[in-house]
Amino acid sequence: MRNSVPKITAAGRTKRVLSRPSTWNVIRVLSDVRPLINLTLAALLLVVCVEWIARGSLQDVGTFLTSTTRPGLTTLFAVILVLLAFDALLGRHYQSLLVAGPLLLLPAVMSHQKQLYLSDPLYPSDLLFGRQILQLLPTMLKAQPLMAIAIALGLIMAAALAVMLWRLCRDHAPVMAAKQRVLRLMLAIPLLAGIGSLMDYSQNSWLRDRLNIIPMMWDQKENYRQNGFLMALAFNIPMAKVSAPAGYSENTILDIVSDGSAHAVNHSTFPDVIMIMSESLWDPTRLPNVSLSRDPMPTIRSRQSGHVFSPEFGGMTANVEFEALTGFSNAFLPYGSIPYQQYVRQPLPSLATFFRSEGYSAIAMHPFQDWFWNRREVYKSFGFEEFRSEETLPVMEKRGTFASDEALTSEIMQTVDAAESPLFLFTVTLQGHGPYEPNRYINNTISINGSLSEQATESLATYAQGVSEADDNFAHLIDWAKNRERDTVIVLFGDHLPPLGQVYVESGHMADMVATRRAPLDTMKKEHETPLVVWSSKTGLHNRIGTISPSLLPYHVLKTAGFNDPFYTGVLGKVQSSYSVIDRHMLMEKDGSAVPDWSTGTVAIPSAINEYRQLQFDMMFGRQFGKDRFFPGYVWVNPAQPSI
Repeated sequence: MRNSVPKITAAGRTKRVLSRPSTWNVIRVLSDVRPLINLTLAALLLVVCVEWIARGSLQDVGTFLTSTTRPGLTTLFAVILVLLAFDALLGRHYQSLLVAGPLLLLPAVMSHQKQLYLSDPLYPSDLLFGRQILQLLPTMLKAQPLMAIAIALGLIMAAALAVMLWRLCRDHAPVMAAKQRVLRLMLAIPLLAGIGSLMDYSQNSWLRDRLNIIPMMWDQKENYRQNGFLMALAFNIPMAKVSAPAGYSENTILDIVSDGSAHAVNHSTFPDVIMIMSESLWDPTRLPNVSLSRDPMPTIRSRQSGHVFSPEFGGMTANVEFEALTGFSNAFLPYGSIPYQQYVRQPLPSLATFFRSEGYSAIAMHPFQDWFWNRREVYKSFGFEEFRSEETLPVMEKRGTFASDEALTSEIMQTVDAAESPLFLFTVTLQGHGPYEPNRYINNTISINGSLSEQATESLATYAQGVSEADDNFAHLIDWAKNRERDTVIVLFGDHLPPLGQVYVESGHMADMVATRRAPLDTMKKEHETPLVVWSSKTGLHNRIGTISPSLLPYHVLKTAGFNDPFYTGVLGKVQSSYSVIDRHMLMEKDGSAVPDWSTGTVAIPSAINEYRQLQFDMMFGRQFGKDRFFPGYVWVNPAQPSI
């Protein structure tokens, strides 16, 4: 019997051990984990390569990936999810790299090349100009035949390599079971959707803050550096495509009636026109349950023409500026977009082009760096002949952190007095910029009384002092203009309410520290109105303007200066005769009544608003069918500018 028991060899014992269920499960787990580890390493390499190419250096890549204050790990996690999802869809491990690799690396290469020539990183909206690039490509390559040959050979080699790698992966990459594919998709898609929802930077997000994703839309270079190329590019995706309004065509533009009187010879006295957008200028006496020891803005109040209904709150100055200079409205653009960053890529009509066509000089002035909000390039596109920024202005006295209103006002007066021809001067002040730290000013002349916390009281005192100094300098400017030989028009307005944060909540002015985007008209006015003054040394104060959108300011500027124009007084004149506020969620009629949800409701869009929107799209994104009839000043400044 003993001899009948079969002997078990070492190989047999190994086979028996490996056949046990517990061991088999371990092996299966390891076989599932290994591709995941490999995919993670591949994703890490891919993220490093993308950032390296986009930045042009490895210098900051390590910090981006390891810093707890930057979203490097979040980016890596998102790329891993993308690879998992593609693998599941394609049915083989690692095949996702052949798809995601080029899709991520090619934009990084394009961004790097763009920064070499235009300094800006790649925006999704840049891809909209592919047609123009293709049209120019033959001419560019003709001038550099060797480059053309190199590009052709490179494309052929890249295509051959892609085919070879795809076949290699198809023949040798492990096939995924159907269950694996479903599980990966069930994991990846919801998580990617959640990450995608964080890309709406215009909405507050607790999770986004915890992940250290901080949108910096005011400074795209820092946005791309801080958040990485992929995250920053994603922030800009919602604004890449602007759809044409219903019915847009050449015939639609031709059917819009142009005001014939606006083409007549202007009989203006050609006054100097000074337009001042005062940073965060607002009336702090509108705060309930708070009293100030004196009125911080007596001059502005005594000469106030009405209010500007700012489309922004606490920031995004460039969007208000865009409306005030072009007469175009953010209400017709994607929510959260920033035209200065996304859309101003070619010459556009503005007050600068209008005044230059009338024999004026056009100068923009802002005592900060010229790259901020892309102003250097935008002002060129708007037709300004000169932009005087921190780099070119004389060294200015500081009040706190920023250049003082007093120094800027002095520079305004000197610039206008030195002009030989009539001058259109657009100025953006800086002293009133937040945050409003305690003791910014050595001696505050306004005290605060009310049930505010110490921090809120000190913040409001700092802000009120800045308003007081802005008012003093405005009074000085008015006195100077009264004594000038040449007529002078001065327009002053605030860009948005100041970011006073807890002051609003503690005083009861607002329920939250930031304004609402959709609310009843009274609430919206309370949270978006800033002071407006339109004054002429010849005709005095233009009052009874009421509350208007910044996009209607050009109408009042030209009327006060004695000019007519097919768009700025014709089209905008027709709009302002019926509506004074054009907000994306609401129109305000001249009698003060609200028309909510005008753009999304079932009621037809008013004809004046529709014509306005059609012309804006036509000039910004369309074929510019209406430029000759409605923008003669633009055509005069840009005679050779082709239609888009």
